[in-house]
Amino acid sequence: MGSTSTELYFVFMNYDPEYRRLRDDRTKQGGYELNWYLSRKHDDLLARTLESGTYKKTLSWVIVDGFAVEITEDQANVLRSAEGVRVVEKNLEIA
Repeated sequence: MGSTSTELYFVFMNYDPEYRRLRDDRTKQGGYELNWYLSRKHDDLLARTLESGTYKKTLSWVIVDGFAVEITEDQANVLRSAEGVRVVEKNLEIA
């Protein structure tokens, strides 16, 4: 069994045509819709794959379809096999 301590991981998603369409909409309304779409998409993925209350999403990125989340190594492995996930990488701080 892996560690129970959490660390920050970056999760990047596979190609999504809806993300691309919204990202290409340069209007103010398009920006709001993109933020809402990605936040909901990332929250839904976490809710489907991890137990509620065991993780903390810290942000969703708009420039790329991805997000940062505080999780355990075991949870990162679960996310790696989730549908739609391209890459899950632990944040490595450089001193």
